[in-house]
Amino acid sequence: MTRPLLLCTSALLLAMLGQQAMALESDRQKPINIGADALNIDNRAGTAVYTGAVEVDQGTMKLRSTRVELKRAQSGGLSSLTARGGDGGRAYIEQQPAPNDPLAKGWGNTIIYHAGERRVELIGNAELHQNGDTFNGGYVEYFLDSRQVNARGSQSAKSSSSESSSGGRVRMQLTPEEQQGSSQ
Repeated sequence: MTRPLLLCTSALLLAMLGQQAMALESDRQKPINIGADALNIDNRAGTAVYTGAVEVDQGTMKLRSTRVELKRAQSGGLSSLTARGGDGGRAYIEQQPAPNDPLAKGWGNTIIYHAGERRVELIGNAELHQNGDTFNGGYVEYFLDSRQVNARGSQSAKSSSSESSSGGRVRMQLTPEEQQGSSQ
């Protein structure tokens, strides 16, 4: 009895994720595949927690981490996805913003995807590679639709003890446009 319930609930969560997943517009129609060592679903809380070597794939979007938590919104759709690297490692995410764009790649101790806003937060030892440019800091925020990037040297504006390996400063490497085409 619990196994069919678990399978139905997992399928429902996957369907919700598919409505707003971070990837090309065409990727939203593609199936989502999640692999993990373990799964814990709490229907009352509206969460599903995948642990172990977690792999989430949908079209061009790929996420790799040791723990992923999916949360449902009141409407039943995906509210957020939180991935953690674990054991000193970082979680990883990539997606292709548009058909002719290179992959946007991000790393962080924690990655939070806010589905309604189509916004990704890379927290702790954060790094983003976007269109030939690289951003490093304690915190990097990326808006998928506008491709806007905000970065800080520390994980939060209030915390000076949680600085990244960049010494509490944001580091950027901006690639001139003529070099971007040759590096792809």
